[in-house]
This record gives sequence, C-alpha cells and structure tokens, in this order.
Amino acid sequence: MSWLRKALVHLALSRSDEALIKASGGEPRTVRGMTLDPRMQFLEAQARQRAIPWDSMSVAALRAQTDAGAELFGGGKVGGVRIEKIYITGRSHSVPARLYLPTVRNNAAALLVYFHFGGGVIGSLESCNRLCALIAKEAGAPVLSVDYRLAPEHKFPAGLEDCIHAYSWAVDNAARYGAPVGKAAVGGDSMGGHFSAIIAQEFRRAKAPVLQLLIYPAVDFLSETPSMHDFADAWPLTAETIDFFVKQYLPDNADPSDPRISPIRTQDLRGLAPALIYTAGFDMLQDQGAAYAERLSDAGVKAQYHCFEYLPHGFVAFPGATPAAEQAIRKIARETAAALKGQF
Repeated sequence: MSWLRKALVHLALSRSDEALIKASGGEPRTVRGMTLDPRMQFLEAQARQRAIPWDSMSVAALRAQTDAGAELFGGGKVGGVRIEKIYITGRSHSVPARLYLPTVRNNAAALLVYFHFGGGVIGSLESCNRLCALIAKEAGAPVLSVDYRLAPEHKFPAGLEDCIHAYSWAVDNAARYGAPVGKAAVGGDSMGGHFSAIIAQEFRRAKAPVLQLLIYPAVDFLSETPSMHDFADAWPLTAETIDFFVKQYLPDNADPSDPRISPIRTQDLRGLAPALIYTAGFDMLQDQGAAYAERLSDAGVKAQYHCFEYLPHGFVAFPGATPAAEQAIRKIARETAAALKGQF
C-alpha cells in the first residue's frame, strides 16, 4: 500500500463530524437509539459504494482486503513491548504465534493467550496487534497471539484444535516468560472470542483459565436474535459475510448446535472462568454476546459486560480510524490488565 493512499484516507477521516456525516448520506446513522461514530459511518458508506458482488468474492480477496485494512487502520506501535515470533510445536504441525513481552514486568500477572477475528476464514495477527501490545504493557504480562489455521483449507475443527493446543502449551510454559506457574488467561475478538469461550468450557477443571476475555464473541451459529436482523447490513459484518464464513468454516456434516460450534448452547455453565465481555452496538452479534454474559452470571460465574454502542463489529482492528475505537481498546486493555493481576 502506497504512503500516498494511506495519507489520503487519513486526511479524509480527519474532517469534522458534520462533514463526514454529510459525505455519508447527510444524516447520522441511528438504530435502536444508538448513533454510529461518524468516522465509522463514513467508512461504512465508502464500503457500500465499493462493494464487490458476493458471487464473485473469493477467500483470497477477503484476506487481502482484511490485511489492507489492518495496515491502514491498525494504529501506531506501542512502546515498551518487545515482540518475538515463535512456533508452538505439535504432533502434526507447528502453530505460528507472536509473543508480546513488556519491558516492565509484573510477575504476578497471568499470561494471556489471544485469538484474532475473521470467521475462522480470514484475519491475521496484525488485526489485533495494537490491543495485544497494550494489554501486555498495561498488565506487565506476556501475551501470546496465535496464528491458527484457517478454512476452507482447514475446516472445523482444525482452527479450534490449534487454539486448544496453543492454550494448553501456554499454561505449561507460562513460567518461562515471567508469568505465574501453570496459569493463563484466554481471549479473543469475534471468532477469537468464539474459540476462547469454547476453551474456557473445555478446560473447566484441569488447566482452567484465570480469565476469559470475549470481545463481540460469536457464541451461537443458530442465533435469530433481533440484532441479527437489525444490523444485517452493518459494515463490516453483514448477513452475507456470515453466510460466506459459515459455508467456508463448517464441513457438510457439522451440527451448528454442537457446543464446540455454538458454546452458548452448553447447558451447564457453572464453574467457568470469570469473564470480561464486550460487544459493539452496530453488530449482528450484539445480542448473543449480551445473552452469554447473562447466562454466565445466572450460572454463578463472575461476568462483567459492556457494550460500545457507537462502534461496529471489528473495532479492535480499527484504532487508527477513529479515536472512539482507540479509546475502546484502551479501556479493554486496562480492565483486562487488572483482571490478569487478580483485581477482578
């Protein structure tokens, strides 16, 4: 991507709220009494104008689009954090990962294992780079960001199995990186939140996470809540996008009601790790994230919930697009850091 294009995009976004709204249809985008951030409204309007017909969409094109977005809007480098590329060895293959190591460490803070967004089909370590670095710096704790396998090359449960293996490895190796022995937290956004919720359930007893961080998590592949319809056309996650992801991710014989696909459908949620759950207002997944927080609370699990009403799905990847997204991920980083230190 040329520096000129990047400069022009950020120049366009630097205009006043009024100018951005005028360029995006003339009226603030308001749904359910919530008003979308003007910069996000502008990006949504631009995306609609440049939409590619889904019958010509390919996984390669979506991945390229996502990588370009991460380069444009991923935000600046976080100081005081060193990054290492590592490989988590397994029986059949090695899982690439990125380790964030803060200069100033707190040896009482647990290691966090983080999984990026993308429907199990797209996304990379770049989309969550700034958030992972901010959490590492705020907590003084190592953060392991996992580059799990993607569909359709590797359909369910390949990506999930990579995440499970990475989490188990992190628990066993936490002390190597200055974190408490035998302890780790798990977290992610969207599909990464989906994997995190499943891991919290699967490791309910042995190697149980100290925390589950779920950011606009996909926890119900059969959801028909109002937000699934109210925001079916909301950028960047539309009903068409979800249909595309599901077809790529799930094999033909998969049962969407399986708790390893729809973790909200697990009947007994007692004894799970404490949860920080965040949703976005302009997001098809908003209701299922809120419902999961409520179910956890009803099961006696400590769960803290917050909705960023003025942001869309995927905001973790857009801190450079709008101050609102940067403020949101900083809030998430602060609260996650406190939880990793045992202050939750």
